[in-house]
Amino acid sequence: MIIGSILKGKGSEVVSVGPEDTVLAVARTLSERRIGAALVRDAAGAMLGIISERDIIRGMAAHGPGTTGLKAEQFMTRDLVTVTPQTLVIEALGLMTHKRVRHLPVLGKGGELLGLISIGDLVKARIEEAEQEAQELKNYVAASG
Repeated sequence: MIIGSILKGKGSEVVSVGPEDTVLAVARTLSERRIGAALVRDAAGAMLGIISERDIIRGMAAHGPGTTGLKAEQFMTRDLVTVTPQTLVIEALGLMTHKRVRHLPVLGKGGELLGLISIGDLVKARIEEAEQEAQELKNYVAASG
């Protein structure tokens, strides 16, 4: 299975915040949208980084309660780890494990943003794939029997 298959089912909506948004505003956006990360984009839409729940927790641990008034750009991860629609799910999972990230922007051939996938999306896809394979094996055994 490839990442493009997941995006077809999930859709391409990506929640973004601005670099000047406060950590509190970002936390509220993540909570309201029930997501774990948002891309940080400038006014022209260029991707500057990604900010996750983990980034906010680390910021609070380092800076205390005053963190909520600080800006997203101070806590975002700037070096984005990305995939393409042709990337295999198993490769993306390996990349997430190796780079210790939970979200991957999906970029097209021209570098355009096509979507954002989470580790939850990938695990769900792998479970569905395993269930389908198990059912196919059951059908094969039943037909051979």
